[in-house]
Amino acid sequence: MKWIINNHNIVEIVLVTFITSLLLVPIAKKIAHHVGAIDMPNERKVHTKPMPRLGGLAIFISFLFGYILYGELTTQMLSILIGSFIIFLIGVFDDINPIKARYKFLVQTIAALIVVIYGQVFFTEITFLGLNLKFNLLTSYFLSTLFIVAISNAINLIDGLDGLAGGVSSIYFLTISIIAIILGKFNGLDIIISLIMFGSTLGFLVHNFPPAKIFMGDSGSLFLGFMIAVSALMSFKVATLTSLIIPLVILAIPIFDTALAIFRRILKGENIGAPDKEHFHHQLLKLKFTPAMSVLVIYLINLLFSSVSIFYTMGHVKEAMIIYSILMILLLFMILKTDILYDHKKKEKKK
Repeated sequence: MKWIINNHNIVEIVLVTFITSLLLVPIAKKIAHHVGAIDMPNERKVHTKPMPRLGGLAIFISFLFGYILYGELTTQMLSILIGSFIIFLIGVFDDINPIKARYKFLVQTIAALIVVIYGQVFFTEITFLGLNLKFNLLTSYFLSTLFIVAISNAINLIDGLDGLAGGVSSIYFLTISIIAIILGKFNGLDIIISLIMFGSTLGFLVHNFPPAKIFMGDSGSLFLGFMIAVSALMSFKVATLTSLIIPLVILAIPIFDTALAIFRRILKGENIGAPDKEHFHHQLLKLKFTPAMSVLVIYLINLLFSSVSIFYTMGHVKEAMIIYSILMILLLFMILKTDILYDHKKKEKKK
């Protein structure tokens, strides 16, 4: 395996960003206490004591440090830096003093549009099963912006257990890096970003894995979701639904969880942005899994999808698609056996 990317060693990139993030987290913790970025426990949350929630600061600074050392300044990268800073900033404000969902959505859309229009990071067509759909520029902009905003919020929504969003994101960035190496993409900006983000997120995860000493907050979860979406578009922008399957299935849990959360709130007549305690990780807790075991179960599911994605990339397309389908059916069956859409017990009581 080739270990050099843009004249930099892969292990070095990951190790430097990992150590940077690892060392910055205690500083972020002190800053969180100083500015009042504290997550207080309530009936909807799992934790039982006040927790600092500015861990995203360590991830973001580590990412910037990694970029300074290993990245190159291009218009595309500049758009990502601007967009990610806007996302990170709105997350910081929300960690200190909660902001209404509609305002966060507006800022996320602006950040996404900067990357899509100024950075020209978007997909223009979808081909699948012999069908080819080509989009005009306006439609491409719209769909790509929607994709970035949706993934950003998907990662934000699963950030409900110690180590969950950080672990899922780490698995994603690691998988995309491995796939890029298999495909021989040693000069792409997307692989540099994925390696930097993998190291930065993993360093934070050391402090965040159960029992967590700090939460990443919206400053971390929105930033991670944003970078995941952008790296996916950069890796597969020309592509096709077939290649877009790779990032989508790696994120199967957050995508399913987000879609079901929207349906659940619509069925209940609630605002789709309203928080609740019915997400997939909450369902695992209801099944008497401990928080750590619930996180590990979701890690395992993600690792299965990621392994099949790597298998797919190696050319075993038909076999991988069959395994994908089986895993999706099993996951959907597992999800629908829970109360994720409606409370079975409440329904039985009404009878």
